[in-house]
Amino acid sequence: QVQLVESGGGLAQAGGSLRLSCAASGSIFSISAMGWFRQAPGKQRELVAAVTSDGSTNYADSVKGRFTISRDNAKNTVYLQMNSLNPEDTDVYYCNADVLTMAGWTYDYWGQGTQVTVSS
Repeated sequence: QVQLVESGGGLAQAGGSLRLSCAASGSIFSISAMGWFRQAPGKQRELVAAVTSDGSTNYADSVKGRFTISRDNAKNTVYLQMNSLNPEDTDVYYCNADVLTMAGWTYDYWGQGTQVTVSS
């Protein structure tokens, strides 16, 4: 079994910053891509940013230049530094990891979600 535990969400003012963390633990052999998604009520979950094991990154157009994704492979942890926040960034943010388990299964795991609220 694999668990993803997120932290770092909360309340920020417009123009402020927050940093999200997500640590994966359990029966992990390796993790290829890790990423952050967000979802507003009644809307589809959308990709915010993703990073591969070799450090290649991908960002949604709406966050380019403001958000930075990084990961610590030794700790199986992914981070999302969010700067210049605006109210449109208010959402529940979910961590995602594409995990190859010790049993040989590849599976997409999700964190429980962390609320980010940006006030104007």
